[in-house]
Amino acid sequence: MKKNYILILVFGFLISCSENNNQNVDFSIVIHGGAGTMEREKMSMDKELEYKKKLEEALNKGYEILENNGSSELAVIEAIKVMEDSPLFNAGKGAVLDERGEASLDASFMSGKNLNAGAVAGVKKIKNPIIAAYSVMKNTPQVLLISEGADQFAKEQGLHMVDNSYFLTERRKAQLLKNKKLGQLKDKKESTSAISKFGTVGCVALDKNGNLSAGTSTGGRSNKKWGRVGDVPIIGAGNYANNNTCAISATGWGEFFIRNVVAHDISSLFEYKKLDIRQAAKVSLEKVKKLGGSGGVIAIDKFGNYAMEFNTKGMYRGVKDSKGNFKVSIFKHD
Repeated sequence: MKKNYILILVFGFLISCSENNNQNVDFSIVIHGGAGTMEREKMSMDKELEYKKKLEEALNKGYEILENNGSSELAVIEAIKVMEDSPLFNAGKGAVLDERGEASLDASFMSGKNLNAGAVAGVKKIKNPIIAAYSVMKNTPQVLLISEGADQFAKEQGLHMVDNSYFLTERRKAQLLKNKKLGQLKDKKESTSAISKFGTVGCVALDKNGNLSAGTSTGGRSNKKWGRVGDVPIIGAGNYANNNTCAISATGWGEFFIRNVVAHDISSLFEYKKLDIRQAAKVSLEKVKKLGGSGGVIAIDKFGNYAMEFNTKGMYRGVKDSKGNFKVSIFKHD
């Protein structure tokens, strides 16, 4: 079942190793597990440690690939798989449920080397949507496949398929019921935004060959309208990579990130206004905030500098690079 996927990754790994490796390039990987209303006083020490351990696992998985001359593409995929397979995050196994009580998943992948990209939206049977997005990029002339068509494509590709019940955790069922009750209040906008936690996962990486890659995966918003799609599978909104500038993965209120084309906006601010990567991320998030949205981004520029910016109370995040930086954080002032 996984044969085609394994062959794709092996081929990509061999290609990356056959290139003219520049061992002096600063390589790095940055991940996020979503931004939102996380508060230190409301999270137990055990739960905080659980999140940090999983973030470290994802970072180490990707970093090991980069350290051993592997491609940024493979590093991003493997790091995101760790988070998709965990019930802690709103992606894959831990995805939130839509108004029908089903998991409806989105993911995207982009290669900065050639601006190739792939995405899937509204899928319900693919265990690891990030692999499906990567497969769309590698094996089709399309960029975005949706719903049953995307599920069928993944099946034909030999990817790991599951019943939708695989994604239905008790935690997310309880969250859905809570959101449905709040949604019955008069001020629906206030009630739904008040408990928002944007649990999207994402990863950006720069390998020893100077190639950037970005991937993002999500279950969307709890109790979302059936058929709703956010920014994650929209290239340039929730995900973007360009070797000439940077790689970005976003998390937040997707409608605002789409309207602001956040990921590409950061790249443009870096390229045309010559802002450093952190400044570019902050400026773009300010635009989101002015419209009433919130969330965060992670980014790596072509020089290996990174940013982990957000305008919420917290964001699950981490970085590990060849300069010796290694940190995982959750709260705003960590």
